[in-house]
Amino acid sequence: MATLVKIGILTIGSPEFGNKDFIPPQYTCQGEDINPPLTVEGIPPGTKSLALIVEDPDAPGGTHDHWLIWNIHPMEMILENTTPGVEGKNSFGNIRYNGPCPPSGTHRYFFKVYALDKLLDVQSGSDKKTVVKAMNDHILAEGELIGVYKKTK
Repeated sequence: MATLVKIGILTIGSPEFGNKDFIPPQYTCQGEDINPPLTVEGIPPGTKSLALIVEDPDAPGGTHDHWLIWNIHPMEMILENTTPGVEGKNSFGNIRYNGPCPPSGTHRYFFKVYALDKLLDVQSGSDKKTVVKAMNDHILAEGELIGVYKKTK
């Protein structure tokens, strides 16, 4: 008989924008294109690392990955313009954060944080599928912050 594991809830926020609010331009392709600061609350005991996936489900060709980063030391604040862990390859083909840059209209950007019971044995430059597979059965808690962005002319 399989046991059910309850996954806890992380509260993700940012001092720069609220949930479902507009992301300031400095964190987008129209600004400095740096990662925004994020707060992480509710990290459960036993957490060995955090993973963060930033994605745009409104992209024309399907979900577009903007940042994959894992093996982040469990902390309550991820500072702006930092690389606190190991980065994977995003949908732009880069191993770094690439901010919102929708071709048209307003898009949603999901900042998903996962508390894990281990460090991931995943090489830098790996894709999202590889990272998600490595996280399977190791997620203690998760949470997300949604920001929106529309390019200005």
